[in-house]
Amino acid sequence: MIDLLEGEKMKTLKYKNVVSSILFFVFITLLGCSHSLTTTGNTPPLQPVSEEKFNASLPKDVYVDSGNRLPVVSRNELTDDKKTTYDGLVSPNTRTLAGIRGPGGIRLHGSGDLGESKVDRRTQELARLVVSREMDQAFEWTLHEPVALRFGLEPYIIDVIRNGKSLQGVPEREAAIIQLGREIFQNHKVSPETFTRVLKQIGKRDLIDICDYMGNYTKTAILLHAVNAHLPYDRESLLPLE
Repeated sequence: MIDLLEGEKMKTLKYKNVVSSILFFVFITLLGCSHSLTTTGNTPPLQPVSEEKFNASLPKDVYVDSGNRLPVVSRNELTDDKKTTYDGLVSPNTRTLAGIRGPGGIRLHGSGDLGESKVDRRTQELARLVVSREMDQAFEWTLHEPVALRFGLEPYIIDVIRNGKSLQGVPEREAAIIQLGREIFQNHKVSPETFTRVLKQIGKRDLIDICDYMGNYTKTAILLHAVNAHLPYDRESLLPLE
């Protein structure tokens, strides 16, 4: 009887050992898979190991001091209110995540306040139509095409934007702005050639302002899309959509 009990105990012990071994194997396997996922697929590429190598890795049209295509703005060329903004951005206690190298510092090249922008209304409406076309926003387009015409934007330029036509024959200034918008929305980046082209045509102040205008118009387009805004019953859409 004792031998029988001892035999049963041995069987139970062996069974527990086998189960423990299997569980341990499964744990190690899962741990290895998890480690593989976190150390391969999700690991960002190694960055240059020194500031010198990092600076050398930047594109040729990017300034080292700013990390973008415009140099850090000189404080001496700023108005008093912008100097206050500048000082806040370079302060050790700044609340911004990127300081002078971020959007706040970049906007110092522009008007700062679009209410004080020198960009004429015709150009503003041009930018609005570009955004409306790229965002397929018929409500915004239909309401603003007549405004663009009223402020002197030529019908053939509007037609080029509306139908995504070639920019051949469009004046260089307008063509550069349209191409800027197309690249931003379609490619999510702007080529060095297009940036240089726009900068040459309208200067850095208006370039920054145009980007901010486009941002505001995009915000409007998102809002209208989100609530599925429809034109009034007596307004026919002027923007062809599939």
